[in-house]
Amino acid sequence: MNAASKPSSPNPSAAHLRVVADRGAPHTPGIRLSGVSKTYRSRDGDIPSLRPLDFQINDGEFFVVVGPSGCGKSTLLKMISGLLPPSTGEIFVEGEKVDKPHGNVGIVFQNALLLPWRNILNNVMLPIDMKRLARQEYLPRAKALLKLVGLEGFEKKLPWQLSGGMQQRASICRALVHDPKIVLMDEPFGALDAMTRERMNVELMRIQRDTGKTVLLITHSIPEAVFLADRVLVMTERPGAIAAIYDVPLPRPRSLDVMSDPVFAKLVQRIRKHFFTQSALD
Repeated sequence: MNAASKPSSPNPSAAHLRVVADRGAPHTPGIRLSGVSKTYRSRDGDIPSLRPLDFQINDGEFFVVVGPSGCGKSTLLKMISGLLPPSTGEIFVEGEKVDKPHGNVGIVFQNALLLPWRNILNNVMLPIDMKRLARQEYLPRAKALLKLVGLEGFEKKLPWQLSGGMQQRASICRALVHDPKIVLMDEPFGALDAMTRERMNVELMRIQRDTGKTVLLITHSIPEAVFLADRVLVMTERPGAIAAIYDVPLPRPRSLDVMSDPVFAKLVQRIRKHFFTQSALD
């Protein structure tokens, strides 16, 4: 695992992005789950979604959860964010028990979900407006984030004037603008074409490296998981349980060339063996 690696060069927007040079002690938990399960109640009876889970995500770590559709990945993310209560067990974020939406967490969904009547800058500033924080205090940070993801000059554009990949970059800025320590991402690039998705993966890895955020990303793509992660948690079929957790021993920073590394290929194949067929995931 390479969770404590340092950025290779300083970031030009460091003044407003609070770039973290040291991503924290490698075993300091940012997120911890203890006996966490979820069962949905319905008229037809109980529907188990997740069996009891016990794991932690270290401070500054890029942690990826991979598994087949319907295994409870999104349910897991919603419980960690405080949007959904667990049926059993406890979740701690930054040492605090989660029993409501956590203010130190940013969330990125599969679709950008930008408000069509707000320009890009105002979409990024939406969490600031909703939290009634000092707008002038956060405007420089919002502009620095847009510059970081290559959207400088697009601040006054409306969402429909941007491509899908550009909209998703804006949604990442929105999740980061209030400077959360933890970012939760639910299949953020699932709706993008393959080439844009690869570019966004590289972009996301750079942002995480430069800002030192703790990132939990949900995906059903094994190559994407191995490419991005410090560690990969593999889930079973529903009701979801932990099949394995793998360290990713690939150096950072990474480029797409790492996908031709034998270590990368071996780990992808090893994870695939947890499932009956490749089609169950990709």
